[in-house]
Amino acid sequence: MKSDRAQRRGNRALAAAGFAAGLFVAAPALAAGGNIELLPDPVKLLTLILLFTLLVFPVNALLFKPIFAALAARDEKIAGTRARAAKLAAQADEILGQYEGQVRQAREEAELERRDTLAQARSASLAEANRARASAETEMESARGEIASELESARAGLRQQAGQLAREAAGRVLGRPVS
Repeated sequence: MKSDRAQRRGNRALAAAGFAAGLFVAAPALAAGGNIELLPDPVKLLTLILLFTLLVFPVNALLFKPIFAALAARDEKIAGTRARAAKLAAQADEILGQYEGQVRQAREEAELERRDTLAQARSASLAEANRARASAETEMESARGEIASELESARAGLRQQAGQLAREAAGRVLGRPVS
């Protein structure tokens, strides 16, 4: 990977050098305007090429290498940050999954507890209703017994009174006491 980066840096440096050489070659022609020279002075051209070639190495060492190193460091930082972000996202997904599982489990437990409480309430209500029904039946049997005994005593009393009233009525009709 280092050799690939170094090759890219070298290619960039050569491209920059070629671009700069093209500017140096075209600069006199552009500056002359009306006095266009198609072929520059060979001595000036060789001097400029030599100076440019000599300047490529210090400019590369002082300017391009630090810039490319900073760019490479930035790329490494970005890659490291992305890896950490992916790791944190995976951890967050795992924690979210655990949380959702715990919530699901808590809901299931609450539902079971609710069902148990409801079943207990229903059985307590049924037991209370059965006790109330048994108590009511006992009271009704007791009341029926009381009514029957009172009815019997009322009948006996009425029989006795009916006999007396009948004797009195017969005595009045006959005009004499009947025994």
